[in-house]
Amino acid sequence: MAPNADDKITGMRVNLIAQSSLPFGSGAATMPLSLLIRPACGLPGDYVYPTDSASLLKLLKAETNLPSSVIQKFKLNLQTFLNARILAVELSERVLTEIGYFVD
Repeated sequence: MAPNADDKITGMRVNLIAQSSLPFGSGAATMPLSLLIRPACGLPGDYVYPTDSASLLKLLKAETNLPSSVIQKFKLNLQTFLNARILAVELSERVLTEIGYFVD
């Protein structure tokens, strides 16, 4: 869900590292992933979030300002190599809380 103009946007830059232990089958709509979320500043704070490729790509499209070409390359790396990374992605505090990185 994209933030509206009234929301106070606070966020954090993180590195996203996605891995799958299962190959992306031809015709498969999605695959299970383990998403490592790591602060981009180098401080400790790694968090592993279980998700799937379709949900992760939807989140990247809706909740970041990444160009579609970057998201497509990320998707291709997942399908080809079973892992992919995007460095220094800005995620809002709301999104990080929703996925369990921050606890209310």
